[in-house]
Amino acid sequence: MIGRVWVMTVALVLGVTVFSSCRPSPTSTPESGPEANKLQIVVSILPQKYFVERIGDRHVTVTAMVPPGAEPHTFEPKPEQLKALSQASAYMRIRIEFEEAWMNKFTAANPRMLVVDTTQGIQRIPISAKFQEQGETAHAGETLDPHIWLSPKLVKVQAQTIYQALVKLDAPHQAEYQANLQQFLTDLDQLDADIRQSLKGVKNRKFIVFHPGWGYFARDYQLEQVPIEVGGQEPSAAELAQLISQAKRENITVVFAEPQFSQRAAETIAKEIGGKVLLIDPLAQDWMKNMQKVASTFANIMSQRVK
Repeated sequence: MIGRVWVMTVALVLGVTVFSSCRPSPTSTPESGPEANKLQIVVSILPQKYFVERIGDRHVTVTAMVPPGAEPHTFEPKPEQLKALSQASAYMRIRIEFEEAWMNKFTAANPRMLVVDTTQGIQRIPISAKFQEQGETAHAGETLDPHIWLSPKLVKVQAQTIYQALVKLDAPHQAEYQANLQQFLTDLDQLDADIRQSLKGVKNRKFIVFHPGWGYFARDYQLEQVPIEVGGQEPSAAELAQLISQAKRENITVVFAEPQFSQRAAETIAKEIGGKVLLIDPLAQDWMKNMQKVASTFANIMSQRVK
């Protein structure tokens, strides 16, 4: 009799245990999980994701609209991305072309979303043949260069704007955001010093690149960018011949291109000058490591050209 009661008791306990384990845990739903307490931040490009994560750290979840490999100037968001914006705490824009066409739809998807202009406090320069010159101002109708994320000096300004936005959204964690900001600014100063040191001995400071995305970088480090593409258009036959002549005249043997764009024109020039095409990525997600790599590449290639 006792044995029979013991068996029934064990069966009952096991049944309750199994039943309980099959029920969903109340902490397994997104609404009550750790993600629920994070700020949902949307940015345009992957380098911005890096910036926001450096400052927001464990208090933010950051989503980039433009996926790896896509071309941001002509990018068109997918319907599911617009839908996801309804949950965003903030959109941090950088005034790249596709934003201008889509920003009204972004805000319509979430009128309560804070829109942060990370270009505030930055004087952008026009994309033109002389856009690398210090102090140049835009004229009516000129397109302003959006590639401010390729200048460590300008990223410091963006970092301050990002910090202020995060504090506005989440004041209780201001001390953490402040500490993260200070560490990021220190790292940016070190990066700037490292780039200057690596380029210090370079004599021939001109470089040919397909897309004119390195104007701020060139300006900061006393380089001269010679773009193949101007105004979103590939060069004509005459312009291509002129670039080839310039490359031969100035002993340029490498043409830089970007993985997001066609490399046909760059390969044509490289073939004519007996050189090669090297890819440099302005949109890598690990921004700090990528900038170090790009600076090292410039220093190595441009030093080799000195006769």
